[in-house]
Amino acid sequence: MKTRNSPVPRDLGLWLAAFALVGCQLPFGPAPIVPDADGIMLPSGFTIDEFATGLSNPRFMALGQRGVVLVAERGASRIIALPDADGDGRADAVVPVLDGLIAPSSVACHQGRLYVGETTRVTRVDLADDLSISDRTVIIPDLPAGGHSTRTVCFGSDGLLYVSVGSSCNVCIESDPRRAAVSVYDSEGGSGRVFSRGLRNAVGLAVEPTTGRMWASNNGRDLMGDDLPPETIYVLSDGADYGWPRCHSGDIVDPEFGGPSACDGVEPPVVRMQAHMAPLGIAFYDATAFPPEYRGDLFVALHGSWNRSTPVGYSVMRVPIENGTAVGPAVDFATGWLRPDGTASGRPAGLLVTADGALLVSDDAGGRVYRISFGG
Repeated sequence: MKTRNSPVPRDLGLWLAAFALVGCQLPFGPAPIVPDADGIMLPSGFTIDEFATGLSNPRFMALGQRGVVLVAERGASRIIALPDADGDGRADAVVPVLDGLIAPSSVACHQGRLYVGETTRVTRVDLADDLSISDRTVIIPDLPAGGHSTRTVCFGSDGLLYVSVGSSCNVCIESDPRRAAVSVYDSEGGSGRVFSRGLRNAVGLAVEPTTGRMWASNNGRDLMGDDLPPETIYVLSDGADYGWPRCHSGDIVDPEFGGPSACDGVEPPVVRMQAHMAPLGIAFYDATAFPPEYRGDLFVALHGSWNRSTPVGYSVMRVPIENGTAVGPAVDFATGWLRPDGTASGRPAGLLVTADGALLVSDDAGGRVYRISFGG
């Protein structure tokens, strides 16, 4: 592979109702996917290669025993392993690990067990070094269905299991408090409660290694124009309210559900980005293979817009971090999936730092996992 270094309408609710009444659709959607990712651009010294191809909607990833890469292959309803025993930077095989799942979108490993976020449940299995499984158990059986349907599982520095569930709608009042929220459970799936709320769709979860705090990417609401509200990254706190549906990005009052005090008591984001880029997976670079200025930084996979007149996203961005705090805006790191003609070769979804310090990027539209490395 070659490597190269609007105002918010006051009558928005009526406008949307009119659209629904006449059955109209917005005149845009995701950038058409045209395969061939030749031309992805990276900073000087970095290289991108295909780690695995021919997958079906690969989403989030995790490191299993002995550093083996595990992937939630959502389109195939299974978890797979991508071993690289010879260390050549390309998966040796696609090894099925766990099948019969319900649209799995995330995977986490904790104390020799594998946890899978499915649309309506969390499943846990014991995972041996040879990738065999035992003691398959649904530990959280009743997650709400419909709406934003991905479910992200992530273990915190406290050893507890965090589960994000997106909203059932673009913007509305939810009846289930687990929606548009991140909940926390013990490792057996018990003692569940809402940890942070007001997060429309907190798809990405990751623990910042310096502070041990949980960070989340959040997808802002649609249909407020090309540039509102910003996409956001938050540091989560127990009991905190992040505003949805009445307030967005900490200080933007929703035209339908807001009011004079809509943003009172709302926690602000630590990072704001262009609207509609759809941040999904996030990962802190906790290895040493990248140059020092990248170490500890947050990487963000941008799935790309579907409801913007000019497409944006379809890339990976980097947020500079010092002492566990964001010290600058998100900047481009890997671009080129989105072409000047408005087509795209893929849609970044998940991120993973490997045992050898590379950064993996899953592309759920192209069915690939890329490997980004430095030097050598």
